[in-house]
Amino acid sequence: MRARHPLPTTWLFSDERIAVGIVELAALLPPGSGIVLRHDSLPPGARWRLLRRLMRTARARGLTVLLAGRPATARRWGADGVHLRQRDARQAGQAHWLGLLLTMPVHDAPEARGARKAGAGGVFISPLHPTRSHPGAAVLARAAWLRLARLSDAQPIALGGMTAARARALSRASGIRPGWAAIDAWEEKAANRRRQAASIFGSGGVENGGVP
Repeated sequence: MRARHPLPTTWLFSDERIAVGIVELAALLPPGSGIVLRHDSLPPGARWRLLRRLMRTARARGLTVLLAGRPATARRWGADGVHLRQRDARQAGQAHWLGLLLTMPVHDAPEARGARKAGAGGVFISPLHPTRSHPGAAVLARAAWLRLARLSDAQPIALGGMTAARARALSRASGIRPGWAAIDAWEEKAANRRRQAASIFGSGGVENGGVP
């Protein structure tokens, strides 16, 4: 696969259906991780304000932030790169000209070839496992996922029901070090943090003079 600007290997994909705010989830990511901000249904002003809040957290934690949409908007709003939908692949040249990191989604062979033609630095190949964001959708077998990774000729990032453990298993089985991205895994981590905090405070923790 072609060597390009190195992209993070751990990613958070934003989704408007999640109960936890994207900025809160960003604070849970390991330093050096990446975020793709979608939230397309927000009015432009609200989406810009959300991105600015997210960028403050990202700068403090060394995170990379990509904005889904148009390269010109990503550059004007201060994102590190753009996540370009397949229907907008013709805008890839502008993304390169603006010096933006570029990723694209891949679900099948035509999209893998499209991402390669666009010169994407990274491709989110999905779904590798069943996922709540697309209930009932057919999933890719591991062999099919690897074929798309090779065909796209970019840094492959697994999406769809992914966890850190599943990413390690994929790496062992494939002999490569793919990236991985998730929505639910990070929301679940946030929920676990809340439950732990509630348990501490509810069982003689900090509120009652205990040691957390």
